[in-house]
Amino acid sequence: MERTLRSARVATFVYFVLCGTMMGTWVVHIPAIEERVGISHATLGGLLVLLGFGAFAGMQMAGRLSDRLGARVVLPASGVLCSAALVLPGLPRDPWSLAGALFVFGFFNGFLDVSMNAHAVHVEKAYGRPVMSAFHATFSVGGVIAALVAAGAAGAGLSPAVTLGTSGAVGIVIALVSAHSLLPNAPEPVADAGGAEPVVKRHGAPGRIRILAVLAAMVMLAEGAANDWSALHLKNILGAPASTAAFGYGAFAAAMTVGRLIADRISGRFGALAVLRHGAIMAAAGITIAAVSPWIWAAFVGWALFGLGLSGCVPQLFSAAGRADAATAGANVSRVAGIGYLGMLSGPAVIGWMTHLVALNHAFLLLTVLCVITAAAAGVLRGVSDGTREVVRSGQRAEVRDGS
Repeated sequence: MERTLRSARVATFVYFVLCGTMMGTWVVHIPAIEERVGISHATLGGLLVLLGFGAFAGMQMAGRLSDRLGARVVLPASGVLCSAALVLPGLPRDPWSLAGALFVFGFFNGFLDVSMNAHAVHVEKAYGRPVMSAFHATFSVGGVIAALVAAGAAGAGLSPAVTLGTSGAVGIVIALVSAHSLLPNAPEPVADAGGAEPVVKRHGAPGRIRILAVLAAMVMLAEGAANDWSALHLKNILGAPASTAAFGYGAFAAAMTVGRLIADRISGRFGALAVLRHGAIMAAAGITIAAVSPWIWAAFVGWALFGLGLSGCVPQLFSAAGRADAATAGANVSRVAGIGYLGMLSGPAVIGWMTHLVALNHAFLLLTVLCVITAAAAGVLRGVSDGTREVVRSGQRAEVRDGS
C-alpha cells in the first residue's frame, strides 16, 4: 500500500509539472505568436481573456466528471487533451483563428488543472498528512522547463508551431505513461468492525464552499497583481533600472516556491488554519512594506514576504474544498479553483483601474485589505482540513484518520 501511495504521489507531481510546462510553453511564445498573427497588445489582451474564460469552463466540467468517472480516468485524458491542444496557438495567422485556439487550449488546461488538484486531494487523504503545497510548488518547475525549452528552440531557429507541437507530443506520452500509477478512486469511508456502513459527516455545505471560493479569489487576485505589477512598481515608483526591477517579481516568485516546499511540514505540525491565517498576515505585512517603503531593498523584502505568505494559502483552500465532501470533492475543487482563477485574471485589471485614482503603490493597499480579510476568515478551515473524518455510528462519534 505504501508503495502504491508513493507511486501515486510521484505521478501527481508529474501532472503538476506537465500542466505548468504546457502553460509556460505557451506564455514564452506569446511575443512570437503576436508578431506572426500581426495583432496589437490591446487585441492580444482581449484574446487572453478568451483563454481565461475557456479555462474557467473547463474547470467546471472537470470537477463533475472527476466525481462521476474518477480522477484515474479524467486526469490522464485531460493531460493528453491539454498537450494536444498546445499546438493550436502556434498555427493561426489571423486573430479569429487564434481566438478559437486559445479558448480550446484554455479549456483543456483548466480541465487538467482541476482534475490534477482533485487527484491530489485523494492522495493527501490517503497519506493522512498535508502534501498539497508541494504539488503546487512543482507547477512552477514546469514554467522553468518551458523557459529552457523555448530558449533552446529559439536558438535552433524552430518556429512556435514546431516547438509547441513537439512539446505537446512529449506531454501526451508523459500523461499516458503516468496514468497507471494514479489511485483507482477516492478513499472510501471506513466501516466499523460489525460491517455497518458508517455515515460520514459532511462539511460541504454550499455556504462553506462559497466562503472558500471567495477567499481563493482574494488570495489569487493578490497573486495575479504581483505577477503583473511588481516589476513596474520598482521601475516606475522607486526608479529602479529595468534589470533591477525584474528582481521584484523574482523575489516574489522565489519566495512563493520555497514557501510551498515547506508549507506541508508547517501545516502538518500546526494545522491548515494556522498556515492560512498567519500566511495571510505575513502577506499583508509584506505588501504594505512594498507599498509604503521608499527604499528598493525594502521593497524586495516586502515582495518576498508577500510571496512567502501567499504561498501556502491556495493549497490549503483547495485541500479544504476537496475534503469538505468526499462525494463531491471534484465539483467543490472546481468551484473554488474556478472562482479563484477569475480572481487571478482580474487582479492586474483591478490594480490597473485603481491607478486612475491613486498611485500604483497606494493601489497595493487593496491587497493588504484582502489579505487581512482572509486572515480573519481563516476559521472556515476548522473541521475540514485537519486530516480526519468524523464518522457517526449508532449515535456515537469517532475520529478516523484519512487513509487508515
